[in-house]
Amino acid sequence: MRIEHCELCPRRCGALREAREGNGFCRMGADPVVARAALHFWEEPCLSGTRGSGAVFFTGCSLQCVFCQNYEISTQRNSGKVLTAEELSSVFRRLVEQGALNINLVTAAHFVPAVREALLIWKPPVPVVYNCGGYETLETLRMLEGLVDIYLPDLKYADDGLAFQLSGAKDYVDVSRAAVLEMVRQTGPAVYGEGGIMQRGTLVRHLILPGHTKDSCAVLDWVQANLPGVPVSLMAQYVPCGLAEKIPGLNRRITQREYQKVQDHLFSLNLEGYVQERKSASKEFIPSFDMKD
Repeated sequence: MRIEHCELCPRRCGALREAREGNGFCRMGADPVVARAALHFWEEPCLSGTRGSGAVFFTGCSLQCVFCQNYEISTQRNSGKVLTAEELSSVFRRLVEQGALNINLVTAAHFVPAVREALLIWKPPVPVVYNCGGYETLETLRMLEGLVDIYLPDLKYADDGLAFQLSGAKDYVDVSRAAVLEMVRQTGPAVYGEGGIMQRGTLVRHLILPGHTKDSCAVLDWVQANLPGVPVSLMAQYVPCGLAEKIPGLNRRITQREYQKVQDHLFSLNLEGYVQERKSASKEFIPSFDMKD
């Protein structure tokens, strides 16, 4: 596959991306690079259930989050295995055969043309989940309409200054909000099947960051005002990773007080969804990215 003038992500860098080489922001070629494909049991209960989510972790990212738990694959272009669309489709098949409740595409924006081709070759009989950081273009999302059943975006920030400081994306707020609204338009309201397993819809995630509870509450306020009925997953799993390990203020877990403040605000807004416990803040839950699974 070859992309001559890439504008798949909001960076719109116009890069030339050959099959295995690229000079754009993500530094990736056009063929998908997969760092891990395996059953994953640490998503929300409505996605992992007891059988696991079929998580396919892609190398590279259009964000630069200094605290990224997957920094090993988000910043290192040589981490992972290059696949064709046909091979990626076979990966989906293998995960379904292993009992995956869904196919969970983790950070796939820069490979969407190949992902789309793989899904057209074989649409899994289980829901397809698009798991992303929320920093997406409407054009790229519309390439996936009818192929993605569940959107699982982050809404990381309500303040562009903070977004630029921590993720290098000074336009994150407007871009991510427009993206999530498009996701909800495509999927409609959440639909659950047997055992409470999600079959369709959009589930918005937000990670509480140390020292930034005010911004977290502002994110939840926007969700309550603009996404009626959309479930929220409030995450307390923050662990200093990557560059954050050396950044004062970010080199610690969130406190019980910070956790309680944001959780109480979530409850005051009557938002539906999930609240993650603070004990989930451990590097033990970060998978190995060696493509052995």
